[in-house]
Amino acid sequence: MFRAIFIANVLAGFLDPSREAASNDCAESLFAGANNFWSKAMKVDRSRALSPTAAIAGALALLSFYAAGSRHAIAREACAHCAAARGAIEVKDQTTALRVEIREWPTPTRNTHPHDPLATPDGAIWYAGQKANLLGRLDPAAGKIREYPLKSSDSGPHGLVADKSGAIWFTAQGKGYIGKLDPASGEVREYVPKSARPVDPHTPIFDRNGVLWFTAQSANLIGRLDPLTGEITLLSPPTKDSAPYGLVFGADGALYVAEFGANKIARLDPTTLRIEEFALPHEDARPRRIAATGDGYIWYTDFTRGRLGRLNPRNGEVVDWASPGGAQSGPYAIAALGDDLWYVETGDEQNMLVRFDPKTQGFERWPIPSGGGVVRNMVATPAGGLALACSGVDKIALVTISPAGK
Repeated sequence: MFRAIFIANVLAGFLDPSREAASNDCAESLFAGANNFWSKAMKVDRSRALSPTAAIAGALALLSFYAAGSRHAIAREACAHCAAARGAIEVKDQTTALRVEIREWPTPTRNTHPHDPLATPDGAIWYAGQKANLLGRLDPAAGKIREYPLKSSDSGPHGLVADKSGAIWFTAQGKGYIGKLDPASGEVREYVPKSARPVDPHTPIFDRNGVLWFTAQSANLIGRLDPLTGEITLLSPPTKDSAPYGLVFGADGALYVAEFGANKIARLDPTTLRIEEFALPHEDARPRRIAATGDGYIWYTDFTRGRLGRLNPRNGEVVDWASPGGAQSGPYAIAALGDDLWYVETGDEQNMLVRFDPKTQGFERWPIPSGGGVVRNMVATPAGGLALACSGVDKIALVTISPAGK
């Protein structure tokens, strides 16, 4: 009897849901395993007597299959294997269950390569058509897109942001200027930085005073543009070739910049223009995009190591987590919705939208219907969803998030 219980416990140990990180087993496969086990048991040579020990062990092991499958099915953290198989619309937890819907619209012009999205208060989604030399505006309700051609050829629009008047500002990476589009007239005004070397404006953002800040990746600069005067100030981070990339304002009012060419995140004081850098613990870390939460933390996607990172600027402490897709998952676009972090794994042809709950440190994933074609940036919408630019497949996506059952 004791030997039977021992054998069953060993089998149950291998089936414990806490071991899921090391396998792709899901509830369905565990239930299937139970049925397979029973079928094989029924095919045992009936001419040979089954010992009581073996019979008891077999029965207990069979029950362990079903128990493991049931525990998995109600586990707090959604299984990535199950999620990918069924489209991952719902999360299991009853207190925070979510329903995620992803809709996509193709851009009218082929090979547009939409790089960055922008969600505006009127419900529209704007995008930078990097390879088509245009900006686009999607009305999700009507499903219609209007394109705005840029006056300078090969401008290479990259990032974009709206001011309080509704004007759309964008970085023209190809021609080295900051542009301002009037949506009503389609007129574009260009602001060119004065520099002895080429400047490639990358990602823009407005501060609370209406001043525009931007990164210049290859030029290794952080820029400041005063819309009232048109004056542009260029600042150099302490680290050479740090490749300033994504940027965000933290809860403390400072500007934080992901230095994609180094294992560092820069902090810039908008008043004094002083720049300090936080070194990330792992020398191979490469923060690409960046987000901030109301509790003061700065979050970043570590593109080369397949991790999600968190910086506490108050004491420099850094914590990171392995992304569900693994070391080669290529975490890229990121945005904060309340306390939760959402980002996209781009390492595989099938890009995955990922949610991370800091409270439980649990992950959930949803496949992007078109594959995504490398989602390079995404932003939160005023309605509490997400807007994505699916660059490689020429599509714009809107993610609607609601409680399950609604």
